[in-house]
Amino acid sequence: MNNIEQKQCFFCTNNRNIIDYKDAELLKKFMSSNAKIYPRRKSGLCALHQRRVAIAVKRARFLALVPYTTR
Repeated sequence: MNNIEQKQCFFCTNNRNIIDYKDAELLKKFMSSNAKIYPRRKSGLCALHQRRVAIAVKRARFLALVPYTTR
């Protein structure tokens, strides 16, 4: 069998339910250097928190807290 360790969801392990779109430093942990949102297999988030992070990043982009893209 494969002995690949599965990443644990950051929010589940730290018992955080609310993902705040105003916390840009936290959101940047789940974004690449090109300002793309990491997929689940890379970020290690569960499905629920991945969806919430995506929504929070999109809101933060709209309010210019995090960039849409880098040059």
